[in-house]
Order: sequence, then structure tokens, then C-alpha cells
Amino acid sequence: EVQLVESGGGLVQAGGSLRLSCAASGFTFDDYAIGWFRQAPGKEREGVSCISSSDGSTHYADSVKGRFTISSDNAKNTVYLQMNSLKPEDTAVYYCAAVLLPLPNLWEDAYEFDYWGQGTQVTVSS
Repeated sequence: EVQLVESGGGLVQAGGSLRLSCAASGFTFDDYAIGWFRQAPGKEREGVSCISSSDGSTHYADSVKGRFTISSDNAKNTVYLQMNSLKPEDTAVYYCAAVLLPLPNLWEDAYEFDYWGQGTQVTVSS
């Protein structure tokens, strides 16, 4: 059974940091890319970042470049999203998702991804 389990969300003040984790199981981790998406109330789900488990290549949305860092521990089948300098507009439910490699041209398109976690809430207060 494929499982993606997010953790690490919470409430933080603007300017603070959080680290999200996505623990994967039930599939061959090295064959997939793992993406982080977020969805705020009344908004569409948007791609935040993505990492290829095979070669470690990364992608970021313009809105988070320089503030967020995605990384992968292949030995633990876990992907992390380090979020620094958080802003109130980063408030959303954050989801991790998996897609079979090669990575789609539009990595930020949620419809390309095969498996999803249940999400973790991130709230940034001003």
C-alpha cells in the first residue's frame, strides 16, 4: 500500500521557520519524484517545490525561491521542506505527492502526480 505521511506543520510567527517531512512507503522511492504542494482556503492547489529522488534535482516556485529548501534522505524514504522567512501568505495546507519519473515538464501541475498525502496545516501569523 502506497503511503505518504506529512508532518511538521504548525503555527509560527512571520519570519519564523518550520520543517515539513514526508515519509513515503509502498513504492520504489528512487523511481519517483516527490513534490510539495499547498492549498489555501478558496485557492487552487499550487506547486511549491519538487525533488527527483534519482538525481536530486530540485525545482521551486518563484514565490518560495530563496526561502524554502527541499531535500531528500533516500535511506529513510523521506523528503523534507525547510521553510524559512515565513510569510502570512504561506499559510495553507501543505501536501506531499509522488510522481513516477521522468518528471513531467509541468512539475507544478498537481494533476500529474499519482499519490498524495493527507496534508499538514501551516499557519503563519502576522
